[in-house]
Amino acid sequence: MDHLGGCHCGNIHVRLRLSKPPEDYALRACTCSFCRSHSPRILADHDGNFEVWADDWSLVENYRFGTNTCDFLICRRCGVFVAAISEMPAGTRAVVNVNCLNDREQFTSDPVIHDFEGETLETRSSRRAANWMRASVHRE
Repeated sequence: MDHLGGCHCGNIHVRLRLSKPPEDYALRACTCSFCRSHSPRILADHDGNFEVWADDWSLVENYRFGTNTCDFLICRRCGVFVAAISEMPAGTRAVVNVNCLNDREQFTSDPVIHDFEGETLETRSSRRAANWMRASVHRE
């Protein structure tokens, strides 16, 4: 099933294809200052697929912090955080903030809080490879 969405101003567009119904997912957030500031509800589905495109890529911030191992896509016009994307040996992978989806109310679980502080780069890469979904970034 496809789930569509994007940022508030309509510059960033996303399509999420999931392997299970929305209510079957355990959403998450973490204790980092970014997540505490944005209050995302993050979804990862190793068997899912994520696509993102923008009307104007110059208005998309690829924000990096911490270990600098992924890009947090934020609209520069409206400030909405839509997804985190990482390049991995197996290809581009992502997690999505379900708050940016048009049918966000179907994702009913409260986010489980995770603390990734002190996680090694190797452990982080392994966790993402095991959990994050395939992603396509359409820049044309």
